[in-house]
Amino acid sequence: MLRTALSLAAALAVGGLSLRGQTDPATVPAERWNLYYQATSIGQYHGTFHSPYYGLLSLREYPERAVSLTTTLFLGIDLTHNIQLYFDGEIAGGRGFSGVDGLANAANGELPRVASAAPKPYIARLYLTHDFAFGDQTEAVESDANQLAGTRPADRYTIAIGRFTVTDFFDDNKYSHDPRTQFMQWGVMYNGAWDYPADVRGYTWGWMHEVHLHSWSFRYASAAEPTVANGGRFDRRIFVDRGDMFEVERRYSLVGHPGAIRILNYENRTRSGSYGEALQKAAATGTTPDVSSVRKPGTLKYGFGLNAEQEITKDLGVFVRLGWNDGKTEDFAFTAIDRLAGAGFSLTGTGWRRPKDNVGTVITFAGISAVHALYLERGGTDFLIGDGRLNYAPETAWEGYYSAGIGKGLTVSFDAQHYWNPAYNHDRGPVWAYFLRLHLEGKAWRR
Repeated sequence: MLRTALSLAAALAVGGLSLRGQTDPATVPAERWNLYYQATSIGQYHGTFHSPYYGLLSLREYPERAVSLTTTLFLGIDLTHNIQLYFDGEIAGGRGFSGVDGLANAANGELPRVASAAPKPYIARLYLTHDFAFGDQTEAVESDANQLAGTRPADRYTIAIGRFTVTDFFDDNKYSHDPRTQFMQWGVMYNGAWDYPADVRGYTWGWMHEVHLHSWSFRYASAAEPTVANGGRFDRRIFVDRGDMFEVERRYSLVGHPGAIRILNYENRTRSGSYGEALQKAAATGTTPDVSSVRKPGTLKYGFGLNAEQEITKDLGVFVRLGWNDGKTEDFAFTAIDRLAGAGFSLTGTGWRRPKDNVGTVITFAGISAVHALYLERGGTDFLIGDGRLNYAPETAWEGYYSAGIGKGLTVSFDAQHYWNPAYNHDRGPVWAYFLRLHLEGKAWRR
């Protein structure tokens, strides 16, 4: 049975692609292929802040300036009816504050945690998609990046297999999901308590299944984990180490305005360590705790997330994210957050005659478990934080941005962020950070 399922998935596969701008199916000509592009550059700066001490993975207390750059080509090909191939080539480069260390809710979602600042090309996505119809009703899909124009079944079972980021399909949110045009903080663009499987650049190999009905969607995916925390190579022992995730989505209308609620569960098995075991080993040997010294294959980490969005008016929407994980085991692939609560709003500029502009603000509270805090207090380092000691307090972050549409496909954004207790340390901070973002996107070719 498993061999049959794997063969079917390898031959077919799908994308949980969002349906943007749905229209009458009869008015949308089907595309055989399309090619889109994007380029995003972000300049960033933070000033001095209070810092009586710092450690190996601390945010530096002196002013820092940095620039990031990504550019992507999105190619979609219709191989046969309703079987599609997507290939994205990407180049990314630049540095973040302190090597993208020192903040649990990191500031720039466009920056992967790679060692080199020089731009390098790589394959971002390479996957197949296929829909199986439940009934004859169809809906229109407009042309977009990783989305071919045409029709697809309104009620369907979708399967996807290949290389992608699982955030393409899970934890979506209309108002907070894209650091290239919306909020940039890691714990805002996605659920920061979800240690989703990915390599150092944020991508993985796996498959995704989705049942999409009129008001409900049910998703499951299984994906490869890196061999080490924040690693670039994948663990091939998928029956021992892998990431599994499940999501239920309910769409509804409230007084004529659409909304959605998504509930996420994830279970990761990785070659990772336990904070408690690292503390016990350090106590027995009289050394500083090191979670990487107690790594074991198949170590379980699990968590839950809630994601809600609600349109208030045509131009105003609000959103909420809540997250929790067990907090016992090493942070492995995303960021160092065990508890998360965040809420914000997004407003388009129609009211001041700037319909292509957008303004948003959000406040996020991040925390960690007691054993995780004790590990950091005794000098341990974890993934991207570690001040050598810790006076624990939740890391609280505010972010606000204004994005201005200038010409076709070009936006310029001004973003400000304020952090209290960076890396959960009440002894350090607060700190202000400022960003200038240039983003260009468009269609290169279609047929």
